[in-house]
Amino acid sequence: MKLGVMSPVLGGISLEEMFKYLSSLGVQSIELGVGGYPGKAHCDAADFLAHPEKIDALRSYMEKYNIDIPALACHGNPVHPNRDTAKRFEDDFDAAVLLAEKLGIHTIVGFSGCPGDCPESREPNWVTCTWPTDYQRVLKWQWNEVLIPYWKNKAEFCRAHGVDKIAFEMHPGFCVYNPPTLMKLREAVGDIIGANFDPSHLFWQGIDPVEAIKYLKGAIYHFHAKDTFMDPANIAVTGVLDTAGYGDILSRSWEFRTVGYGHDKLLWNSIISTLKATGYNGVISIEHEDPLMSPKEGLEKAVSFLKDVIIFDEPSAMWWV
Repeated sequence: MKLGVMSPVLGGISLEEMFKYLSSLGVQSIELGVGGYPGKAHCDAADFLAHPEKIDALRSYMEKYNIDIPALACHGNPVHPNRDTAKRFEDDFDAAVLLAEKLGIHTIVGFSGCPGDCPESREPNWVTCTWPTDYQRVLKWQWNEVLIPYWKNKAEFCRAHGVDKIAFEMHPGFCVYNPPTLMKLREAVGDIIGANFDPSHLFWQGIDPVEAIKYLKGAIYHFHAKDTFMDPANIAVTGVLDTAGYGDILSRSWEFRTVGYGHDKLLWNSIISTLKATGYNGVISIEHEDPLMSPKEGLEKAVSFLKDVIIFDEPSAMWWV
């Protein structure tokens, strides 16, 4: 396994400064944001494609600072019912795929997206209820008429350009938000679809990340290291479906935190060990969205924590057997 960082948190410094800083911390990989919600602070994929010298400079930083780029991040909603919005996300995704081809990167990290409830919709409609039965009709339309056809088509585009892994972050608000919905899309589209496993979005849904990793064995293509603090007192009143702003820290049912500030080292040890046992040997990519810590403090605490948790080497023979 390798220790990595998702780049948007360092959007306030230049591309080379980011490489230099992360190298000084012992970071081995960068998940580079190139469009969509992660933004384009360090790399606008379309712009880099139009200016090959920028791609050359990026390669030189990778070599100079001994940091690789295992995946490009381009989270968006390309099935958004607003066609202009959908096109912006789709254009960013397509550019990310073409840039990945130039760089020899095989993984794109993103969201499945969420359509509306019919062809005339204006906003996404995230269905989480079985009843009233209207919701089941909406869900069937979203998956059969929009989501599956869209990603079948996009999978062909990805394969044609050397991308063989689309790693969807299981994120509430989108059609793929938990392990069963991830597997549902994978079964419909093919094994190009896999998970970007981010425990932070599973914790607050009540999902056990260790069991979820076992369930997704062989289908985890990327991993985000981000934690969530669950506030029992607020959950007792509000439940976990909390729409209060992230800045309302003391009143929310849950809050994103730097690894180790939501769950203890023992659980993170179990998460990493289960990843290893199920065959995942990729990057552990820190995504920092802790409202109580600056970018650098949050990253540095996460780096220090994970260096003691990640299993970097391959196991040797069981000499005691």
